[in-house]
Amino acid sequence: MTAGASNPGRSRGPSTLLLVSTLVLTSLNLRAAVTSVGPVLREVQTSLGMSDTVAGLLTSLPVLCFGAVGLVAARIGRRVGTDRALVVSLVVITLGLVVRALAPTVGWLLVTSVLALTGMAIGNVLGPVVIKAWFPGQVGRYTGIYSVSVVLGTAVPVAVTVPIADALGGWRFGLGVWAIPAAVALLPWLLLLRRGPVAAPSPPMTAGGSPLAAQIRRDPRAWGLMVFFGVQSLEAYVVMGWFPTILQDAGLSASSAGWTASLTLVLSVLVAMVVPSLATRFPDQRPWVVGLTGASVTAYLGLLLAPGALSLLWAILLGIGLGAFPLAILLIGLRAATPRGTSELSGFVQGYGYLLAAMGPFGVGLLRDLTGGWEVPLGALLVVIVPKLIGGLIACADGVVDADRGGSGEATATSAR
Repeated sequence: MTAGASNPGRSRGPSTLLLVSTLVLTSLNLRAAVTSVGPVLREVQTSLGMSDTVAGLLTSLPVLCFGAVGLVAARIGRRVGTDRALVVSLVVITLGLVVRALAPTVGWLLVTSVLALTGMAIGNVLGPVVIKAWFPGQVGRYTGIYSVSVVLGTAVPVAVTVPIADALGGWRFGLGVWAIPAAVALLPWLLLLRRGPVAAPSPPMTAGGSPLAAQIRRDPRAWGLMVFFGVQSLEAYVVMGWFPTILQDAGLSASSAGWTASLTLVLSVLVAMVVPSLATRFPDQRPWVVGLTGASVTAYLGLLLAPGALSLLWAILLGIGLGAFPLAILLIGLRAATPRGTSELSGFVQGYGYLLAAMGPFGVGLLRDLTGGWEVPLGALLVVIVPKLIGGLIACADGVVDADRGGSGEATATSAR
């Protein structure tokens, strides 16, 4: 099946360039509402009279919204069609970012943040679905492109929000400017919709008559993948939130800690470029689970034993370990045979996975406050990596979670590799 050929109602499918442009522009906008806040948070607090407690709630909202909305995103895509749902998500993101920048009160800021994050949560779940639908024979390659775009959309706002705010006149401009790329991402979608929407798969039943979602939730591979995705997300948010502080407490200056932590994000972009394409060249992805998990374990042990002396090495290993994100996204595509199955699996994995991840930054901060050091928090991360490793190995078991009893689904999934 070639790109764009999944809808028999089209006389001529869209070009690969248009599909890739749509995928990239969409995925670039799935994190900006999250990472643009941190750099100007103190200014926002001062301007709106926001307490530290509410600020903590604001920084916890992304993972909670990604989890809660992720649980229903597949249903939304099934009801209105994946393409229309993604268009709606971009409209909601754009509107939420614009109105958030105008927020006159703390309550208004929180509500509009939830609005933008809702759009992003829908995009998180349905992104792997369009990869499966548009590029069924090249899931690894286009998962890499998608993952790199998401990571870039995470890192760039961290770097440029403050300069934009300083140049344009304050935090409102620094936050509101990210509505522009979200609006731009709507343009290729409009071109696609003019050709006719990608048909939303009809709600199929499994061979035994049970709903597909119920079948997927009974599969150990789905649960393993959910745990793998959830723990890697937990680690990512802990690294983004606490790694610079860990380095400063180890004796690095604020500037050195910031530079070293930024290296982790930069390296994660490079890792996201290569992991999906390389991992699909092998019939078994378990060595990748072990390797990426091992990089994270080594980094945490290093931060426990010699946090300051070899901080650059630990930053590099953490960046490699963050490659678990593109691998998890890839496994969502490989463990489902059809776009509909990918949608259901993605919603289950990301919905519950992000809810699991929400405990990370708060839990690490709580352990740091209770113990006065980083030994216990880092030890806790080493403990939670164990179910991550086990879950990842289970998720790599051969076959697909939406296969019928005749096994046709497995054949489809194998061809997609």
